[in-house]
Amino acid sequence: MKIPNLMTAQEAVKLIESGNRVLIQGGSATPQTLVRAMVERAPELRNVEIVHLHTEGECGYTAPEVRESFKTNAFFIGGNIRKRIGDTADYIPIFLSDIPSLFREGYMDLDVVMVNVSPPDKHGFCSLGVSVDIVISGIEQGKKVIAQINPRMPRTFGDALVHLNNFAACVAVEEELHEMILTAPTEEEVLIGKNIAEIIEDGATLQMGIGGIPNAVLSFLKNHKDLGVHTEMFSEGIVDLVEKGIVNGSQKKTNPYKIVSGFAMGSRRLYDFMDDNPEIEMKDIAYVNDTAVIRQNPKVTAINSAIEIDFTGQVCADSIGTRMFSGVGGQMDFMRGAALSKGGKPIIAITSTTAKGVSKIVPMLKQGAGVVTTRAHARYVATEYGVALLFGKNLKERAQLLRDIAHPDHREELDKAIFERFGSSISVH
Repeated sequence: MKIPNLMTAQEAVKLIESGNRVLIQGGSATPQTLVRAMVERAPELRNVEIVHLHTEGECGYTAPEVRESFKTNAFFIGGNIRKRIGDTADYIPIFLSDIPSLFREGYMDLDVVMVNVSPPDKHGFCSLGVSVDIVISGIEQGKKVIAQINPRMPRTFGDALVHLNNFAACVAVEEELHEMILTAPTEEEVLIGKNIAEIIEDGATLQMGIGGIPNAVLSFLKNHKDLGVHTEMFSEGIVDLVEKGIVNGSQKKTNPYKIVSGFAMGSRRLYDFMDDNPEIEMKDIAYVNDTAVIRQNPKVTAINSAIEIDFTGQVCADSIGTRMFSGVGGQMDFMRGAALSKGGKPIIAITSTTAKGVSKIVPMLKQGAGVVTTRAHARYVATEYGVALLFGKNLKERAQLLRDIAHPDHREELDKAIFERFGSSISVH
């Protein structure tokens, strides 16, 4: 099919003007050709605001030498811009489920949206592929959309299809998507995965992210039955379970028999698995992360990570003290959604210590640390030493339960802190 408004990347980014706000599609779909062309225009531009979820690859718009041209406000902090937070970039605290309402309800106007899409089908529809999340709402509300048409982008369904008529400019590229290759989980991650897998029931609906712990959990589910997936993101670990029929979505109440997600990150194997696969529905994150949708599914088991957790169950997942590290993301959307699901299990999964041996279970969070999951929302906490169920437990009981799954090297120190705070009358039933 003939592509309208076809031009070079350099020509396309001339649609960006000084003072504009530009949304960039994120994750593995980050449109690198367009990003580089935009940064090349830095001498001509002033005060362009960039907004996005975490992106992958080059982010030259955060370089100090172009600070007069670009400023960045991230809804979630990726590793590529982490060092720039507080300098050329800043962070907007927000639930992932709420971001589309910024655009749809007029809190944040978008002048330009830059996306990375599959080639059009015979009807003129391209696919947003591995990243629908917040970008579909941006396309709806953005004044101008610039698309790089990329045959390496898998064609996915759900809310992913966008007609060529929506694009003010199109750029033909053949650009590999960012790949996140699985590495073998550590010994601690394997133990955490085993502990969590033991409390996942047949027929559960899973939400989990990416990394050693989620992948370890998935590796221990090979004897489970009739699992479903409804998750803001998914990675390659799920593919084997789908191919073996373990994940089939047969028990789900919303989108039965479908894998529902907002974005995906993995290797080319994952992207090829997603391509033209009607079992996968990539959806608007306002739907995926809506607690009213999540709770309808049975036994929603949400597995999320943290930086540290205090004795009372307060979970810091976005900062190290006052230094922003990641973001609120969808943790609370799914922690609450899982809690409201019949038989649901919201789980915080952490190694007991940092790489430097510092305990992640602490009497008090670091000064300035952000509470992402409140003590009232925390239910299950898993480390390599076991799983603590905090739901219905008082402060003293929580402290003891968390001490019991802390690293043995830190338990005596934690016992002293418990005694100083609560006295000797610790009783756990």
